[in-house]
Formats: sequence, C-alpha cells, structure tokens
Amino acid sequence: MPRSTFLVAGLALAAAHLAFAQSERMNLPKIVEAGSGFSIQSSGSGKATLYLIGPGRVLKQDLQLGDTASFSSLYHAGHYLAVLVSQSFTASDSFDVVPAGKPATLSFLAKPSRLPVGLHDAITGAVYVFDAYHNLITAPTQVAFELSNPSGGTQQRSVTARDGSAWTAMDSTAQQGADKFAARVGNITSTRVVAQVPGDPCGLKMNVHPVGEKLQLTTDPVRDCNGNAISDGTVVTFTERYGGAQSTVDAPLKRGIAEATMQVHPGATLSVASGVVMGNQIGWAK
Repeated sequence: MPRSTFLVAGLALAAAHLAFAQSERMNLPKIVEAGSGFSIQSSGSGKATLYLIGPGRVLKQDLQLGDTASFSSLYHAGHYLAVLVSQSFTASDSFDVVPAGKPATLSFLAKPSRLPVGLHDAITGAVYVFDAYHNLITAPTQVAFELSNPSGGTQQRSVTARDGSAWTAMDSTAQQGADKFAARVGNITSTRVVAQVPGDPCGLKMNVHPVGEKLQLTTDPVRDCNGNAISDGTVVTFTERYGGAQSTVDAPLKRGIAEATMQVHPGATLSVASGVVMGNQIGWAK
C-alpha cells in the first residue's frame, strides 16, 4: 500500500479520536428554542472558559470543570459553536437555536395600493412570519388571507407558509371603495387598505339639442361596466365631422356629466369618446 494511503488513514483516525475526546468534555443540547434557558455540562477538573459563538455575538463564561454552565436564553436563531478552553485542552461542539414556535408578528406587503375594479388576480399579498424575537419562523404555518369591501363581500384564501413566507393573489372587486386586505396567523392580524377606483367608461352616451345657433352636447352620467361613477375630471372628447372637416372639444366630467357647445353644421356627424372608449353617434341633418 502506498505511503500516502497510510498517512491519510492515520490522520482520519487521529481526527476521530480527537472528536471523541472533545465530545466527552461537554454535554449540550443540539437544539435550543429561542428565548428558552439551557445548560452545558462540562467534565474534568480545573478552571476553564466557555465561549458561545453565534450570529453577531460571542458569550463568555468562566467555570470550574465538572460544573454546569447555565444560560437564561439566546434570542437570535442560527448555528452556534461552543468552545471550552482550559490549560490542558480545547473542546468544541455545536448546536442550533431555532425560532420560537409561536408566531408573534407579521410583515404584510400588499400591492398595489390603488387599482381599477374588476381585474383578475390583480392584488397580491405577501406575508413573512416572525417570532417574538424577530426570527423568521421557517416551520410550515397556516396563513389566512381575506379581502373585504364596504358592501360586505369577501374573498378568502388559506395558504401554508413555507420557509417563513406565504403569498396569494386576489381579484379587485366590482365596486369602488376602500377594501380591507387582511392576513391572519392564529390571533395575529395585519391589515392593509387597497383603494379600488372605477374602470374605463362603459356605455358612453350623449344627447344633442340646439341652443340658438349652436348645439349643446351633454353626456348621460358616465359609469364603468360595473355601474361605478367615473371620477370627476376625467376627460370626454366630443367630435363633429362635416364636409371633410372635423372639430373637437375636450370637456372634463363635472358631477359625472360632460358638456360642450359646438357650431351647427347641417349634415354633420357628432360622436363622443373617453380615451379609447367610443360612445354613440348622432347625425345632425337640420
């Protein structure tokens, strides 16, 4: 057998003996819940120093070998290294601090904060679940989502959080208003407000009647396809086509209605539109 093979085998055996010797020096739990007290039992005689090295911190405690080192709690979840140092040896072992089992706070993100009514899967919500010490709880956790509107309609979803997070998508409802979007874990609830505004105008219609030598064009109350009143200030365009010419007037909605005055041109065609939405046409023969 080559000499290098004997050397590797010898090193492996020495490492195994060292690990065994180290494990005899300390007895510690492998898993500790955040916020819970625990202890580490040492063996031997003489003075030693115990170091706990973890995420962002190092704890030091002097002790007499053979005694038990007690710790009231560790709050930050993560992997910790315990190192016992005396004049004659150094021993080490590791353990994990896991998040406390009970959720305490939620970080809830809802987007967008404002959108039109009647859109499928347009509202998204994402939740991150934390314990009382701000550790992300990675164990599967049930999250209930609910979107409710002022008229009492609700949408509900139940999602299992994986690795500390859960998300869902909701439809924007048919009615305008301030909807409440809530995420709940146990008795902990976080709520966001989603403003739903009217969609595009639907069924746009106008009436025309003469006023002296001019024409008065007036829309019916402008609403979206779900019956929500379109917001004042929305621009409506009136168009008059006659003899190969064309004239237009833009008018904002006021109290839900747009009005404009145009010149009389016999044989003209009058139409109305808002954005890409076309309304009715009226031929003026007088």
